Amino acid sequence: MTPRTDIATQLAPLGWRADLPAARAWAEKSEGRVARVSEQHRSGYRVCDGDSEFPVQAPAPWTRKGFPPEQRAVVGDFVRLHAHEDQILELMPRSSLFQRGAAGEHLKVQPIAANIDTVLVVTGLDRDFNLRRLERYLVLVNASGAAPVLVLTKTDRCEDVATLREQLAGIEGGGVPVVAVNAKDAVSLAALSPWLGPGRSVVLVGSSGAGKSTLTNTLTGREKMKTGAVRERDSRGRHTTTHRALLTLPQGACLIDTPGMRELKLTGEEDVADAVFDDIEALACTCRFRDCRHQQEPGCAVRAALDSGDLDAGRYANYRKLLSERDQAADVLAARRKQARSSGPGKPRRPG
Repeated sequence: MTPRTDIATQLAPLGWRADLPAARAWAEKSEGRVARVSEQHRSGYRVCDGDSEFPVQAPAPWTRKGFPPEQRAVVGDFVRLHAHEDQILELMPRSSLFQRGAAGEHLKVQPIAANIDTVLVVTGLDRDFNLRRLERYLVLVNASGAAPVLVLTKTDRCEDVATLREQLAGIEGGGVPVVAVNAKDAVSLAALSPWLGPGRSVVLVGSSGAGKSTLTNTLTGREKMKTGAVRERDSRGRHTTTHRALLTLPQGACLIDTPGMRELKLTGEEDVADAVFDDIEALACTCRFRDCRHQQEPGCAVRAALDSGDLDAGRYANYRKLLSERDQAADVLAARRKQARSSGPGKPRRPG
């Protein structure tokens, strides 16, 4: 068993820091070991303890059908292990959790990565570029507790990077960094250095074919992730990354690569306006009527901005769409939580 005084040193290359909730919780524990989840598969987990990477067994409750997925470990989580067996005893507190509504008709939460400082939202400067989808990503990132950075790849294939960047002026003006890179060029990727220092953890998210695996290979300096060609008609690629995995970078950070995401559903817990559409919220506060629905009411500042062109109609439509989706998901989430409370302790919650 590793001495407790050596835990901080041993796990430091894996993103362990004294300010993390997991570190504070560990200080109160009296037994076991600490490791970070490096891979998650249907059959189980692999973890790193600073010395080696190895498979571990999940607690029995995690394998039950009704167990809440957000209470299971995900890549990036710190877990407490049995002192002498490769068995997870508990999930340690998180500093952040990036998640989405799982694909499909029924609303379920799908955790993606935990204990991350920065979410690198990767999009190609080809047919993959979609401003409305980027806004959706930012809503999910802001709800995670991590900070977003937009990474524009394939600058070597784009003839007019400046024009596409102009479309992101509102997002960039709201404080979200935007970095344009050639994912195959290590010199170009030096622009990401501010977020890749020792002790930091980042996750790559984006569509299949956006260039995440190529970016990962260049950052690690080795062919760690498979890459594939994209289709001509829509610039989409095959899922060359098949599972989430945590990697250490020469720069000192931990990086989590993820499979491409084709569906980005909200979970019901997002603040849609926060740092993404706060300009629309600010406009709404100046409407003549407090309960203005921004339709035909006199003195509507939102309608005036739309009519003058100061507010983009597509952006406003996406804002309304995301608000509606969030509210519907929130209703389902509230009903599930009420059902879980009424079922009493110790009874697994049935999935909806």
